[in-house]
Amino acid sequence: QVQLVESGGGLVQAGGSLRLSCAAAGRIFSINDMAWYRQAPGKQRELVAAITRGGSTNYADSVKGRFTISRDNAVNTLYLQMNSLKPEDTAVYYCNARVVRVNGLVNDYWGQGTQVTVSS
Repeated sequence: QVQLVESGGGLVQAGGSLRLSCAAAGRIFSINDMAWYRQAPGKQRELVAAITRGGSTNYADSVKGRFTISRDNAVNTLYLQMNSLKPEDTAVYYCNARVVRVNGLVNDYWGQGTQVTVSS
């Protein structure tokens, strides 16, 4: 089995910064694409940022220039550096990973979510 464990959420004032982490553990051969999603109350889950194994990235327009996604393949960990936070960034943030398991199967996994709250 594979688990994704997120950390780093919390309460921050507008203009502040937070860094989210997502550690993958289990019977992992390799991890392909990884991404951060978020879901605000009453809204659908949306893609925030994604990164390929090789490091190519893409971002939602709403976070471009403020958020940076990165990963450390050696320790199967995904990061999201969030700067200049705004109240509209308030949401539960989820990490997602496309994992190649040691048995050769490829599955998508989700973390349990971490709350980010930005006060005005």
